[in-house]
Amino acid sequence: MTDQWWNDDDELLEVLQEAMATERELPRDFVEAGKAAYAWRTIDAELAALTYDSAWQTEELSLTRTESAELRTLTFAAEGLTIELELTPHEVLGQLSPPQPGTVRLASDIDAVGALPIDDLGFFIVRPVPRHPFRVICETATGTTVLTGWISP
Repeated sequence: MTDQWWNDDDELLEVLQEAMATERELPRDFVEAGKAAYAWRTIDAELAALTYDSAWQTEELSLTRTESAELRTLTFAAEGLTIELELTPHEVLGQLSPPQPGTVRLASDIDAVGALPIDDLGFFIVRPVPRHPFRVICETATGTTVLTGWISP
């Protein structure tokens, strides 16, 4: 594979315009069918239920506090697997229980993070936190796929 860097801004703009023109030439139904097919990729994933969100307590305590916490914790449970998440302003920290290796992806309609490793202790870090609502997709080394509900950062 060769890395191509454009030395000429005009040439780069021309290539980008060609790419945009090609995208505009695709029939809208074709694009929508592609998006729908992509959405089915996790149909076999087990949906994990949200069992805890520290924001629930923050709402209750908001009457007595003037500052909100910088850390948000969430717990999602599926049959045989729990996903614990901590959302900070800069990263998503995660832990699978029982601990096991695998891969994790964050997906949204706008942002997407490619597959990142989950270590042998079931721990993972994703940086940066998506700016838009996202889902966590965990695939364990044993073949289990678990999908969380939507998370608003």
